[in-house]
Amino acid sequence: MSSQELAAFLRRRREELRPEDVPAEATLPPGRRARRTPGLRREEVAAMAQVSVSYYERLEQARAPRPSPQVLVALATALQLTEAERDHLARLAGQVLPAENGGAPEHVPEDAQQLLGRLDGIPAYIVNDRQDIAAWNAAAAALITDFSRLTPDERNVTRMSTRFRATLCTGAPGSESDFSQQAAAQLRAASVRHPTDNVLAELINEFAAHDPDFASSWRNHAVRPMTSVRKNLHHPTLGELEIDRHTLSLPGSGFSLVMYTAEAGSPSAAALKSL
Repeated sequence: MSSQELAAFLRRRREELRPEDVPAEATLPPGRRARRTPGLRREEVAAMAQVSVSYYERLEQARAPRPSPQVLVALATALQLTEAERDHLARLAGQVLPAENGGAPEHVPEDAQQLLGRLDGIPAYIVNDRQDIAAWNAAAAALITDFSRLTPDERNVTRMSTRFRATLCTGAPGSESDFSQQAAAQLRAASVRHPTDNVLAELINEFAAHDPDFASSWRNHAVRPMTSVRKNLHHPTLGELEIDRHTLSLPGSGFSLVMYTAEAGSPSAAALKSL
């Protein structure tokens, strides 16, 4: 834990809040002295987070022990932190906070939708932590499948690959194990962020029951998802393709962008341009 940086972060966020920013239902302790700065007092943040004033003061003085995830959630709520700020707070304290809503996000932010639309000619889609495909572009539909023809339950990357296999592209023989290991790592990380997400838990149980490689990786606590993977695919009209699958996190959104590219000047790159 970086005690000094944690203390500085809490202090700065507290000083940026004004009494008028506090929700109407919150009860602040009565002030006993005039405000010397425009921000909230330490005792006011402590009251909203339901921790003792002395403990919060020690946090801001870098003298307190590492706060628990429950205390961090309470502080994040009291200080009205954004998701990115919550994650930063957790990292400073050496903890992982559960997501605010308990489950994977459902609605893709507008800026992420715009980014997806600007990837002209690059097959791409956006997934949430459950690996549900929430949005896609035309090139992705032409390369993989017409996602609009799938039910929401079927429109899940891991489920499509382990059970339905309702895609235009098929992977090279022997690549299934690599995919299952990657899927297990991604869902293991998601289960930490969403410990109360029953839908996610049901997906994990389903995949473990139908995919021995997934089950083995899950038991081994695989937690290192690969951000870039080279895949050999066979497309019914484009033929054999050697492409790279890139996964980029979209900070503060709970979504990731998945893109498929090929080495510049290669036959696979020319094939992708024809989509």
